Amino acid sequence: MHNKDNNVIGNKIKKYRLKAGLTQEKLAREADISYTTLTKMESGVIKNPSVKVVAKIAKVFKISLDDLVD
Repeated sequence: MHNKDNNVIGNKIKKYRLKAGLTQEKLAREADISYTTLTKMESGVIKNPSVKVVAKIAKVFKISLDDLVD
Protein backbone atom coordinates (compact mmCIF):
# COMPACT_ATOMS: atom_id res chain seq x y z
CA MET A 1 0.00 0.00 0.00
CA HIS A 2 3.03 2.27 -0.27
CA ASN A 3 2.62 2.80 -4.01
CA LYS A 4 1.17 6.30 -3.56
CA ASP A 5 4.41 7.81 -2.27
CA ASN A 6 7.45 5.70 -2.98
CA ASN A 7 9.72 8.72 -3.32
CA VAL A 8 9.67 9.97 0.25
CA ILE A 9 13.21 11.37 0.32
CA GLY A 10 12.85 13.08 -3.06
CA ASN A 11 9.55 14.65 -2.08
CA LYS A 12 10.96 15.91 1.22
CA ILE A 13 14.00 17.39 -0.51
CA LYS A 14 11.74 19.18 -2.99
CA LYS A 15 9.50 20.46 -0.16
CA TYR A 16 12.46 21.87 1.77
CA ARG A 17 14.01 23.28 -1.41
CA LEU A 18 10.85 25.14 -2.38
CA LYS A 19 10.35 26.37 1.19
CA ALA A 20 13.91 27.75 1.11
CA GLY A 21 13.27 29.40 -2.26
CA LEU A 22 16.09 27.52 -3.96
CA THR A 23 16.23 26.29 -7.53
CA GLN A 24 17.49 22.77 -8.17
CA GLU A 25 20.65 24.24 -9.64
CA LYS A 26 21.32 26.45 -6.61
CA LEU A 27 20.68 23.63 -4.13
CA ALA A 28 22.96 21.29 -6.07
CA ARG A 29 25.69 23.92 -6.07
CA GLU A 30 25.33 24.71 -2.36
CA ALA A 31 25.25 21.00 -1.43
CA ASP A 32 28.19 20.24 -3.73
CA ILE A 33 26.32 17.48 -5.55
CA SER A 34 25.57 17.13 -9.23
CA TYR A 35 22.46 18.77 -10.62
CA THR A 36 21.59 15.50 -12.34
CA THR A 37 21.73 13.59 -9.07
CA LEU A 38 19.42 16.09 -7.41
CA THR A 39 16.87 16.05 -10.23
CA LYS A 40 16.90 12.24 -10.28
CA MET A 41 16.34 12.15 -6.52
CA GLU A 42 13.42 14.58 -6.69
CA SER A 43 11.82 12.76 -9.61
CA GLY A 44 12.19 9.34 -8.01
CA VAL A 45 14.71 7.87 -10.44
CA ILE A 46 17.13 7.58 -7.51
CA LYS A 47 15.09 6.22 -4.62
CA ASN A 48 17.93 5.27 -2.28
CA PRO A 49 20.60 7.96 -2.46
CA SER A 50 23.81 7.62 -0.50
CA VAL A 51 23.90 8.89 3.07
CA LYS A 52 26.73 11.21 2.06
CA VAL A 53 24.57 12.95 -0.56
CA VAL A 54 21.53 13.26 1.72
CA ALA A 55 23.75 14.60 4.53
CA LYS A 56 25.09 17.33 2.22
CA ILE A 57 21.55 18.38 1.33
CA ALA A 58 20.43 18.34 4.98
CA LYS A 59 23.37 20.57 5.86
CA VAL A 60 22.23 23.21 3.35
CA PHE A 61 18.76 23.23 4.92
CA LYS A 62 20.26 23.21 8.44
CA ILE A 63 18.22 20.14 9.36
CA SER A 64 19.17 16.67 10.56
CA LEU A 65 19.62 13.74 8.24
CA ASP A 66 16.66 12.12 10.00
CA ASP A 67 14.38 14.96 8.90
CA LEU A 68 14.87 13.82 5.31
CA VAL A 69 14.87 10.05 5.73
CA ASP A 70 12.14 9.49 8.32
